[in-house]
Parts: sequence; C-alpha cells; structure tokens
Amino acid sequence: MRTRRQRLIGTAVMGMAIVASPAMAARRIIVSIPDRKLAVVDDIESRITVFSVAVGAPATPSPTGTFTIVNRIPNPTYYKPGRVIGPGDANPLGTRWIGLSQKGYGIHGTDAPGSIGRATSHGCIRLRNRDVESLFELVRPGDVVELHAERTPEIAGLFSQSQ
Repeated sequence: MRTRRQRLIGTAVMGMAIVASPAMAARRIIVSIPDRKLAVVDDIESRITVFSVAVGAPATPSPTGTFTIVNRIPNPTYYKPGRVIGPGDANPLGTRWIGLSQKGYGIHGTDAPGSIGRATSHGCIRLRNRDVESLFELVRPGDVVELHAERTPEIAGLFSQSQ
C-alpha cells in the first residue's frame, strides 16, 4: 500500500524525463542532512559546487542511504489528491524535479525559499529555484545520490571547504 507521502509526491513527477548522454561523466551528489548542504562531486572526487538545502522535518524525515537519479523534469506539475498545480510561482516543486530511486522522493526547487537551511520538507531535498536549475544542468540519470544523517570525516571535510 502506498504511503500518504508516495501518493502526494510520487505522482508529482508525471511528465517527460530527460535522459543522460553516454559521454557525460558520472557525478556523486552528497547531501549532509545535519549540515543542510548538498555537494556535487565529479568522478575524480573533485568538489564542483555546494548548495544550501532544506531537508525533511522531524515528522517527515529525508531518507538516508545511497540512491540514483532516475529522471529530470523541467517545470514539473505537482499532483496531490484533489489538487493539481501546474508550473509557475505557486508550484511547491519549484522549477525543476530530479527524481530519486527511492519512490516519491527527489531533489527539487521550492515556492518557499525561506525554508532553505531548515528541516521543513516532507522528506525531499529542496533548493532555491536558481540553485536547482544549476544542479539540474550538472546531473544526469544514473548519477549517485548519497543522503547522510551523520557527519562523517569525509562529510566534514567536504562541507568545511564551503564555509
């Protein structure tokens, strides 16, 4: 049986997915939930960029583990039982959706930029729209996404560079 979260967000990614070019280098996206930061690391372990993010609220935490990007949707439509919000300023998914292999979860923009840096989402990773648009251009389906609940030495080193 699908959870409420899967019903609300899992159907939010209807639309055309953008597929990867085989010539693209593999990237890792590393999210530190306690730091509320996301880093993009290329295939030679070189940090490309860091973004501030919103993560799941205590009642609806972000999942932890290793996932892959399964789709990328520009200007997504948000679907919720009884309500559909098309692309635009009022769309809770913002201007981009990057779907993860954990059904119903993704990295996306937001219509509430003041939430960035806080634990307020329903489990997804939210970025400012301008940041998710930049991230969208850097990543492809198949790229690895790691969501970490603990601050390991690697995480501490990666995000201390961004201070």
